[in-house]
Amino acid sequence: MGAVSAAIELRGVSLARRGLPVLEEVDLVLEEGGYLAILGPNGSGKTTLLRVILGLLKPDRGTVRVLGAPPERRRGDVGYVPQHALFDLDFPIRVLDVVLIGRLRARGPFRRFGPRDREAALAALRRVEMAELADRPIGSLSGGQLQRVLIARALALEPRLLLLDEPTASLDERIGSSVWDLMAELARDRTVVVVSHDTGAVAESVPSVACLNRRLFMHSSRKLTPELLHAAYGDRVDALAHEHPRAPRVPRREGEP
Repeated sequence: MGAVSAAIELRGVSLARRGLPVLEEVDLVLEEGGYLAILGPNGSGKTTLLRVILGLLKPDRGTVRVLGAPPERRRGDVGYVPQHALFDLDFPIRVLDVVLIGRLRARGPFRRFGPRDREAALAALRRVEMAELADRPIGSLSGGQLQRVLIARALALEPRLLLLDEPTASLDERIGSSVWDLMAELARDRTVVVVSHDTGAVAESVPSVACLNRRLFMHSSRKLTPELLHAAYGDRVDALAHEHPRAPRVPRREGEP
């Protein structure tokens, strides 16, 4: 199989729910190895867009390709960190067992975890600097530790594409900053897309930014301009410097400066 240049390709994607438009004519091409942040207010369609990329929602119109194929055929190559943990923190389960859950799509639902699964889970914990807590009950972790474990769970799949939905939303500034540092490190060897509402952290940490408010506004330079943010948010905002030496190439639309 030849190399795939686009990790994500959306063309004219529109989706309505309960008769209300959620996504409108969304176009996005992100090359493999890119690191993209998607900004937007609550209700702007950010989580819905991630679910479309995951193949959990089908758009009413438009096409979706992930790593060169329909998204449902690439689920084994895509790691996902949801905004909220979908398990009971009081349930008596170890950190390592939570991370092993990330291997389910790689091994199938009815097979026992084997040595290869355990090796991948431990490697993921080492990657997020949590291996020493592998046997700790999940309910004993701090918020920042739990977020790293959820990222490790996604990494255990050994994904080519990693999607994160508001990974620092419930963390204080110091712990959130360490998670942003971790995401930047992970982006060195895979494609990463992070959804956030934190314009300051994004401007400092992420090389490429899109603003979503039903429609997606992508700017090919490395700067969040007032015009771009106004187009997405509708309010007057200040520009944020956004320079990074490793910005991924995002194809420009015809006629774009």
